[in-house]
Amino acid sequence: MEQEQDGYRIRVMSRAELDRAVDWARDEGWNPGLHDAGAFHAVDPGGFLVGLLDGEPIASISVVRYPGHEGPGNFGFLGFYIVRPEARGRGYGWRLWQAGLRRLEGRTVGLDGVVAQQENYRRSGFALAHRNIRFGGSAPRGTIGGTSLVDARHIPFDELLALDGALFPAPRAGFLANWIALPGAVALAAVDGDALRGFGVIRPCHEGFKVGPLYAADAAVARDLLLGLAAAVGEEEGETPLFLDVPECNGPAVELARELGLTPQFETARMYLGLAPVLDTARLFGITTFELG
Repeated sequence: MEQEQDGYRIRVMSRAELDRAVDWARDEGWNPGLHDAGAFHAVDPGGFLVGLLDGEPIASISVVRYPGHEGPGNFGFLGFYIVRPEARGRGYGWRLWQAGLRRLEGRTVGLDGVVAQQENYRRSGFALAHRNIRFGGSAPRGTIGGTSLVDARHIPFDELLALDGALFPAPRAGFLANWIALPGAVALAAVDGDALRGFGVIRPCHEGFKVGPLYAADAAVARDLLLGLAAAVGEEEGETPLFLDVPECNGPAVELARELGLTPQFETARMYLGLAPVLDTARLFGITTFELG
C-alpha cells in the first residue's frame, strides 16, 4: 500500500471499516443490502481499501480479485469508489483509484459506473459493455404461471454454481454460498424436472428489497421467479419497495420490469478494462450487485 504522504495513507480496510463503506454507499443513494458486507468481505478480505487523512477515513474502493478458471485469477471487480463530500477535488480519490488498479494489474477489471464518473473511467482505459437500469417500485404481485419454483438451497450447489458461472466472468463459489444464505434473504430456483431453468435471490436493503441475481431461460421464467421472490418477502401489496438492476441489452428484461410496474430509478454502465468477457446476457434478467458484479 501507499506510504503516508501529506497526512494521507492508503491501506486495507478492516471488516468493521467495510461496514462504514456500506454506510457511505447508503449515503450516496445506492441502497446496499443490510447484510451485504459479510458476503463481500469473504470473497477477498484484502480487496477493500480505505484512504485516511490524518488518521480519519475519507475514501473507499473495492478491488476484489476473483479466482480464475485455470490457475491464477484473471478477473477483478472495482466498486465502492467513494470520496466523502468534504474531501473531494483534492486528489485523494485519484490516488486511491491508482492504488486499487495496481492491485488488479494484469486482470480484466469490471465495474458498474455511475453517470458522473463514466468519462473518467474511459480515460483510465475502461470501455462500455452495456448500460444497466435500476428499476424500482412497489413489489409486483400476480399469478405465477407454469414454472415450478423451489427453495434454491435444496438444489445441488454445483448446478447453481454452473448457472452463475455462465453468466458471471469468474467462478465465485464462496460468494454464492454466502449470498443464498444471507439473513432475511430468499433464494428460489425454477425447475423443469431435473433441469434448472432459472435462479434468483431477494434480500432486505436499507430501503425495501433488492432482487439479484435474476437468471432465467426466458422472460416467462423470469416473470414467475420475480413474482415468487416478491411474494416470499411476505408484505402487503403497495407497502414493499422492490428494486431490480437490469442490463439494458436484454430487451425482454427491460420489458418485463416495465410490465410489472417498476420504473427506472437511475442507470450505471458496465465497463471493462481489458478483454471484455463474453456472457449470455439473454439469460441475465438482473445483476447480482453493482458493488461486486
